[in-house]
Amino acid sequence: MLNFIWIFFFIAAFITALFKLFVLGDQQIFAQIMTAMFSLSTTAFEISLGLTGVLALWLGIMRIGERSGFIQLLTRALTPLFSRLMPDVPKDHPALAAMVMNISANALGLDNAATPLGIKAMKELQTLNPNPDTASNAQILFLVINTSAVTLFPITIFTYRAQMGAINPTDVFIPILIATYLSTMMGLLAVSLVQKINLFDKIIFSYLAGFTLFIVAILYYFTQLSQAEMLLQSALISNVILFSLVICFIASATYQRINAYDAFVEGAKEGFQTAITIIPYLVAMLVAIGVFRASGALDLIVDLIRTLVEIAGLDTRFIDALPTALMKPFSGSGARAMMVDTMQVYGADSFAGRLSSIVQGSTETTFYVLAVYFGSVGIKNIRHAAACGIIADFFGIVAAIFIAYWFFG
Repeated sequence: MLNFIWIFFFIAAFITALFKLFVLGDQQIFAQIMTAMFSLSTTAFEISLGLTGVLALWLGIMRIGERSGFIQLLTRALTPLFSRLMPDVPKDHPALAAMVMNISANALGLDNAATPLGIKAMKELQTLNPNPDTASNAQILFLVINTSAVTLFPITIFTYRAQMGAINPTDVFIPILIATYLSTMMGLLAVSLVQKINLFDKIIFSYLAGFTLFIVAILYYFTQLSQAEMLLQSALISNVILFSLVICFIASATYQRINAYDAFVEGAKEGFQTAITIIPYLVAMLVAIGVFRASGALDLIVDLIRTLVEIAGLDTRFIDALPTALMKPFSGSGARAMMVDTMQVYGADSFAGRLSSIVQGSTETTFYVLAVYFGSVGIKNIRHAAACGIIADFFGIVAAIFIAYWFFG
């Protein structure tokens, strides 16, 4: 599947470029594609280089948590749920801890922490994989949950909206939370249908109902706050929780007379090796995405959708935010650039500006995560991972559009 997608990006870019050259007379199109190839390959290496320090840091901290036994305490609350969703993962396995930490970091909007923790989880799950080059059911489920995970505090989006002059930068908070929640539920449903997971199992259903009530409570609390207080508290809560966990790990290790420094260094070495492993996979995917965008194929898709919507006699205002939606599954930085561009052109408080912000917060960079997470363990056959991830993205984007019309239409 990943091979098909990768080849498609190049072939589509080449055909589009030929059309622009011979029909539209654009003699610079192939130069733009080659520039994108070289620049994105450099970008991929720089991302991997940047990940090296972050991976070393967080895998080192995770190793302290593992040695001290504190992480095992964090996983006990979710073990019954994961035991039902991932029956192949034994109770108290290190993968459970890493998955819980990753999902928590995503929920708090802490991308720098979430990525190394997600890679750690994938590597632990790989130790249980009977076919090392093929994604297991547990790995696929974790990846889809990761790529559609609920983000409770989308601080980055609030910051960009404030910089772009939004009167109330946090007015998209509730729409983002609803859209990303629906995206996660649809991703989980898609995987459960393929893997025959019974979501109406008493334990699974109880957890999902509890999470739903938690989301409702979060919504209620933050709707009572002013814009400034909302930004302040969401950032404060995120950072306090994360650093408190670090201190708990170190304190637990100290109490048990475990050498926390040696444990950190051991985990950091693993992070360095993992970062090196990721480089070729990330170069392959980002370059493919770059040529697809540089060729204009993405713009053609947007224009086609606009035409079909006009023919159907529907409102076309949401089309202006589609570049962000179409770019989001492929590139987080690309989607962020599209979001900023949309707010620059149409205004941060325009319908398109708000919708692009909701889309940015409602889904994850599916193909980037596929390349990084699966690449870190050498998986080549991703099975239904991409399809289920795209389903989650699709419903997240559709939900974002309807919610934007509901709130701001």
